Amino acid sequence: MGKLNSISEMEPLMPEIGMKELEDLVSDFIGKANRLASQLKPQVIKSVGDLVRSMNCYYSNLIEGHDTHPRDIERALKEDFSSNKEKRNLQREAKSHIEVQAKIDDGKAENITSAEYISWIHEEFYKLLPEELKVVKNPDTKKIIKIIPGKFRTGNVKVGRHIAPKPESLESLLERFRDSYEPKNLSKVKQVIAAAASHHRLLWIHPFYDGNGRVARLLSHSYLKHIGIGCSLWSISRGLARKANEYKLALAEADNPRQGDLDGRGNLSEVGLSRFCKFFLECCIDQVDFMSSLLEPANLLKRIETYTDEQIKAGDLPKGSTSLLRYAMLNGEFERGMAAKISGYKDRQARTVLSTLLKRGLLVSSNKQEPVTLGFPSEVLDHWFPKLYIDFSIKIQTGDKLVDEFWTSALRYVMAQDPAFFKNEMKQYKNELDSLGKPQADKNQDKRIKEHIEKMYKKS
Repeated sequence: MGKLNSISEMEPLMPEIGMKELEDLVSDFIGKANRLASQLKPQVIKSVGDLVRSMNCYYSNLIEGHDTHPRDIERALKEDFSSNKEKRNLQREAKSHIEVQAKIDDGKAENITSAEYISWIHEEFYKLLPEELKVVKNPDTKKIIKIIPGKFRTGNVKVGRHIAPKPESLESLLERFRDSYEPKNLSKVKQVIAAAASHHRLLWIHPFYDGNGRVARLLSHSYLKHIGIGCSLWSISRGLARKANEYKLALAEADNPRQGDLDGRGNLSEVGLSRFCKFFLECCIDQVDFMSSLLEPANLLKRIETYTDEQIKAGDLPKGSTSLLRYAMLNGEFERGMAAKISGYKDRQARTVLSTLLKRGLLVSSNKQEPVTLGFPSEVLDHWFPKLYIDFSIKIQTGDKLVDEFWTSALRYVMAQDPAFFKNEMKQYKNELDSLGKPQADKNQDKRIKEHIEKMYKKS
């Protein structure tokens, strides 16, 4: 069996080095998170929460190298799965992730740092997955290991340079994890820092053969929600995915052993843990800032109205749509019978407008007796929430042709943000079509557009 890992090997559990800087970040984080939660009506928050849950799933899976387009996630939630097996499996994975987070968001979890709760997250995620996604191959022995939902590993694993603790040590390490990060034992500031520190330490323990990253991110979401800082309006996974390389480097640095007398007194690097906590909190603040700007009511309403007016001009939405969507945005919800009064149309015409918006998913309702609220279908995301999903590595298979599903959004984004560049680009593209032919012209434009948007995105 070999020597067991002592719980002291996981020390320190909380950083003292750099505490002043961490406390300042926590203060900034708490203030901004509280302001974000007060921006919108509760009903709109719920609708945005459904959207952010899908976004959280998308980015968490992206960190793991699994690309699932937002439209495919939306279809999966409606039980509309692809006939392509690989794509269908990723849809089921996304649906499972969203359902677990929905249970976290809707429930009032107790003992969120316990081994039982950590196991529950893993079980809820894995039990709905297809069998093909419940296996993992040992990179050294090539042995196929079957994943049992919620069950801690019974064998040794190595993650990069990190050799995870022996499976016989998991029980004592998770008990130490529970006691150290239990929110009721910590001050408010320490609770927020613990949300960051516990993220790394759970990954260091690596309690499962597979799924540790997703479980850690879902646990972080649950922890922040439990202590009253996290909410359904923003996603830590988006922040971590946007800086995936920095995320992995910060995790690796916190894995390091103590680096001399100025690096704390524990077995692991306290400087590394402190830097990871700083990185994690900065990602949280960045995402709260991003969503605060995106959800600022006046600007969000303007984007909704602009999009709707354009759809009306194009004949894709009936007149009166703008007034109904505006009312839902500003008031949270309205009864179906109010459609005529809000739109200024007679009952029959108002019902047609309302019916169209419901069919498009721009308004939603749980049933015909309930009020309607604002909806956020995937078709409006790049208009109402620009830059929410910008990742140009994602491609899907359509027939025998590989299509970049983000390409239309990308062109629209450049056209809106930098019309001069867009105009010159289209002129250059036309010239290359004549001189180089379509395949090479497409390839050249693809490269230029991606490079330009990446520069724009990094500046934002």
